[in-house]
Amino acid sequence: MSGQFRSECRRIIFQSSHWDEKLFDVALILSIVVSVIVVMLESVPGINGDVRRWLYALEWFITGMFTVEYALRLYVSEKPLKYAHSFFGVVDLLAILPAYIDLLVPGAHYLMLLRVLRVLRIFRVLKLAKYIGEANILMRAMRASARKIAVFIFAVITLVLILGSLMYLIEGAEHGFTSIPKSVYWAIVTLTTVGYGDISPQTPLGQFVASLIMITGYGIIAVPTAIVTSEMTRPSEASTSSPDRICPACGWENHDPDATYCKVCGDKLVK
Repeated sequence: MSGQFRSECRRIIFQSSHWDEKLFDVALILSIVVSVIVVMLESVPGINGDVRRWLYALEWFITGMFTVEYALRLYVSEKPLKYAHSFFGVVDLLAILPAYIDLLVPGAHYLMLLRVLRVLRIFRVLKLAKYIGEANILMRAMRASARKIAVFIFAVITLVLILGSLMYLIEGAEHGFTSIPKSVYWAIVTLTTVGYGDISPQTPLGQFVASLIMITGYGIIAVPTAIVTSEMTRPSEASTSSPDRICPACGWENHDPDATYCKVCGDKLVK
């Protein structure tokens, strides 16, 4: 009996072909949306005490539902530990943790806005799970570019330290550059072309240096994009895998043609 119950729960929770499976996913997504709206409304100061108490009770009711659902996912999963470490497993955990942390750290329940990430499950409901594979390609490109981007960020940090110190010497405290940290802040804002305008150079030399920083900023912004793009255009070993074997639990699609279980979360693949 327990084996049949586990099998049925697993089918309803992790698949989306039959009406009951789709109904479960739609109900889950609606609960997520309601939960996010409740958390947002709780932050509005004009809501009276009675409404706030109802919102608080509804929030805990939904949290209880998500807790049971997360426990069921672990129970019916072929490899619970691997599912817990998968993307959706982490998201499911983050959806319930803030409510319990709030019991110890008041105000932490506003982190429950992270529940909106669970709406990503709509990809499975609408049969768009194959597009998650495109996200996997992007993630592989980001990982492959990590060292290059780290070197680039270090170079940018060095550059803003030099430019901030230079502007501190050129402008001085009388023009708002009261310290090197504040001047470095100005250099970061200018280099990224944000331009808040709270500090601005007044001397001709300072304005000339600021112009050079702004022009340099346009070139710097393009560098990380070029690094990631070059990695994305390289042929990947995963491209030789079968793109049609999609895991119903985590959405990973690049499995070997003869694979039976997901290499990410360990759940059984849909034929």
